[in-house]
Amino acid sequence: MGTSVRVKEASVITPSEPTPRCVLALSALDSQLFLRFTIEYLLVYKPCPGLDQPNTAARLKSALARALVPYYPFAGRVRPRPEGPGLEVVCAAQGAVFIEAFAARYRANDFEKAPKTVTQWRPLLSLHVADVLKGSPPLVVQLTWLVDGAAAVAVGINHCLCDGIGSAEFLNHFAELANERRETSYMRIQKPVWERHLLKPPRGEQTRVDSAHHPEFSRVPDLCDFMNKVSTGLKPTSITFDKTRLNELKRVARCTSEAGEAARYTSFEVLAAHVWRSWARAIGFPGNQKLKLVFSINVRNRLKPGLPEGYYGNAFVLGCAETSARELEEKGVGFGSGLVKRAKERVGKEHVREVMEWVWERKGCPDPVGVLIVSQWSRLGLENIDVGLGKAWHVGPVCCDRYCLFLPVRDDECVSVKVMVAVPTSAVDNYHLFMRSSHL
Repeated sequence: MGTSVRVKEASVITPSEPTPRCVLALSALDSQLFLRFTIEYLLVYKPCPGLDQPNTAARLKSALARALVPYYPFAGRVRPRPEGPGLEVVCAAQGAVFIEAFAARYRANDFEKAPKTVTQWRPLLSLHVADVLKGSPPLVVQLTWLVDGAAAVAVGINHCLCDGIGSAEFLNHFAELANERRETSYMRIQKPVWERHLLKPPRGEQTRVDSAHHPEFSRVPDLCDFMNKVSTGLKPTSITFDKTRLNELKRVARCTSEAGEAARYTSFEVLAAHVWRSWARAIGFPGNQKLKLVFSINVRNRLKPGLPEGYYGNAFVLGCAETSARELEEKGVGFGSGLVKRAKERVGKEHVREVMEWVWERKGCPDPVGVLIVSQWSRLGLENIDVGLGKAWHVGPVCCDRYCLFLPVRDDECVSVKVMVAVPTSAVDNYHLFMRSSHL
């Protein structure tokens, strides 16, 4: 696909109205070392008969400029604070980037399956910002016209500025402004809230943190050259779980729970445990290799008082389930579901305060050995983002790598989940076997 996408135009888009010129401090959670990358969404829209492509591109550029007025930090530049820990945003209306391109080969239906390679869809977001601290724009939007008249809208947003919920709020704002078919009186735009000081450790106050309560930051022994084992020769995979399959997983989880364990699990808990177990069994780790499942937990309503509505900064901490490869395989999906459930239950106000101190003062960062990361995009509402092209037909990442994503699937009940992750080619067949056989 490297030569199949042609960029027509790349533009720097600045806010459509004057915005504050200032320097804004990012929070302790925003400044974490492991968040210094770009979230990359890919939304694919079915063909719209009679669509005026030049007008649509102009409409999206105008909407982006208008969205950058309330979200003006997205038009700024991120840098380390000159004094002390953390990051800050220099806001001077430097601008975001908008790209219009044409794909000579791809159609909407080509996105029904996983890409053939990890980077096959990379040209659909041709400006990849690997390090936002080098002065690159934190926001890039690319509109690519596919050969059948369909459209792909790829968005790269730097994770330092927002989390998944915050990025979805921005995209909804952008979409409302771009969608001419909606009456202004019906626009559901949420006013964005900065207020990053709410998630900074109190000055001069340090919390005594027990590392045993934060396995997400601890290191486990590497017994198998872990990173080479899970990162070499990756093949993207995509498997959908509908309501029937999710209910079957819950039934199996109830039957394989530990004695005395609460038998009611959410769809996320059982699916995360099932993916974790299938992935581990397919790759074949030594039985005594410690493994972790790491996932984000929204803390907006776990703090007292809660964060204000419209807060779009990073407002999550990492949940971490941990066990050995042998226990994960032998004890079944109910055991894994219990680990995930207890990891979620550990998170409260004090836990969040400890994490802020850990990442702010100690520069705490998760170690990748033994880790499978799961990110739940299926609850962000991305499938409902309508920029005037209808609702998104496909939602996924620009690149499918070893980080596992739970993606939304458009169905009648909106409960199905697509699991996308890249696994070593040698493990693909077994991974599919275990994922499709919840009783094994």
